[in-house]
Amino acid sequence: MNEAARKVLGGAKPLNLALQGGGSHGAYAWGVLDAFAEDTRLDIAGISGSSAGAINAVVYAAGLAEGGRDGARARLEQFWLSISTEGTLSPVQRKLLNAWVWPGTQFAVSWAEALSQFVSPYAFNPLNVNPVRDHLVAIVDFERLKASEGPKLFVAATNVKTGRGEIFRRGVLTADHVMASACLPTLFQAVPIDGEYYWDGGYAGNPPLWPLFYETKCYDAVIVQINPIERDEVPRSPEEIQNRLDEITFNQPLLGELRAADFVARLIRSGVLKSEDYRLERLHRIGGAGRLERYDAATKFDVSWAFLQELRDLGRADAKAWLKANFDAIGVESTLDVDRTLMREPAKGPTKGAPATG
Repeated sequence: MNEAARKVLGGAKPLNLALQGGGSHGAYAWGVLDAFAEDTRLDIAGISGSSAGAINAVVYAAGLAEGGRDGARARLEQFWLSISTEGTLSPVQRKLLNAWVWPGTQFAVSWAEALSQFVSPYAFNPLNVNPVRDHLVAIVDFERLKASEGPKLFVAATNVKTGRGEIFRRGVLTADHVMASACLPTLFQAVPIDGEYYWDGGYAGNPPLWPLFYETKCYDAVIVQINPIERDEVPRSPEEIQNRLDEITFNQPLLGELRAADFVARLIRSGVLKSEDYRLERLHRIGGAGRLERYDAATKFDVSWAFLQELRDLGRADAKAWLKANFDAIGVESTLDVDRTLMREPAKGPTKGAPATG
């Protein structure tokens, strides 16, 4: 729908969202969702996510199904508050969570990482206790979510045996599917689902783009990127080196999908591909650089309520700034510079522009 038609019909502009994971930094995406839910000019058609991105997507959709836009915003705040230091974790749950994500102390981060190198989660967590799962179940009515209308949901997980990514859709979602998407293999046991075992979806799609391209009618996708692609400084400490390795690893699936979509777009524009099965996608991005870069690896383990609110407010501010600058481009053209994102020289001639898919 073009802008003129939208004004005549009084409808909102449709958007897809692709949400990256990144520990407590997922609160940044909470802020983006909060700002988008507040803006009645927008209509979220589909959401894909991995890890914390998958959690945000499901909590948002559950709140939307039960209470509309305000319900979605309230449910997101309820979830993030519940797992924060001011939440309702029991003493046992808090002790277990603190062992993995002790807020604000580099010692605790290093200790947790060192422990995971020598002790399997099957040994130090034999009952596979996961406080996040408990709070997700308390907040999301999965049966109602599956039965209700709303944005299409695509939750990514990685099959342990095959190494391939798998997408779970709204109609089958349970807490197990979401926890599979957020299952870091050094901290949690692989999640069994229908005879298969799954780890964090970020290894295969962070966030996955292709289901938004293939399974929705919306051509605009906003990537909410938590992990910076580029950094100015060379990491030197063990923690900095590991953090940079993680960022590179978890960004590779996204870069791979962008390369593939961009390659198809070039073929379409050159006239090599003429099939009606392919379409030009309009890609946008919030995050991935700028102010998020100043947060080091240790802060991904910080679940203090003040810090989560800080990230939420940052996400809200970035989303509002993006909308102010780019709202008119939605439904018209891409605002993501794919060439710069892929760190190559800009394309020349008619091949530059939005990616396409088939």
